[in-house]
Amino acid sequence: MHESVLAEQIRASIATKERLLARCLGEIEALCAVAERAVAGGGKLMFCGNGGSACDAAHAVGELVGWFEDKQRDGIAALALGHEVPTLTAIGNDAGYVEVFARQLRALGRPGDLLIGISTSGGSRNVVRALAVARELGIATAALASERGGPVVELADVAVRVPSADTARIQESHLLVVHLLCGHLERAQRA
Repeated sequence: MHESVLAEQIRASIATKERLLARCLGEIEALCAVAERAVAGGGKLMFCGNGGSACDAAHAVGELVGWFEDKQRDGIAALALGHEVPTLTAIGNDAGYVEVFARQLRALGRPGDLLIGISTSGGSRNVVRALAVARELGIATAALASERGGPVVELADVAVRVPSADTARIQESHLLVVHLLCGHLERAQRA
């Protein structure tokens, strides 16, 4: 019985990725293109998310600033908002948790950058707020979300909506999209 539940979950993950390929390839290509333009123009990529999505944000930055597969390339300018604990707690305490990413974005973001908000629900208030502030500042926006869409998708210039309502499957696919983006940017840097 236990093996069949595990096998079912693996099949569900594969099925979600097959739907991602069938329905979202154009969205993923658009994300890669807007990120490539930002980096080529001297901008940086900024990521934000909560919980597991915060981990995906940090993971993306590690792959870009460090390396993904090409250990000979230069680092790509990227940062994960909310990962400096003193800054996060100070903003959260003094301005409220909804402002933790937006406040950092106002300090660090510039036109030519790209903000990528990651939200499984599509409605994370602090990610929504950051995307809204990015638009005010003339910063390009992108979102990784689910088939539910939500405010993060409405505020994004480009959105990848994973065709699933299952949180685990969405998060697994978000990580795949992060890896696809990192690989694309490495290849673009070599070209």
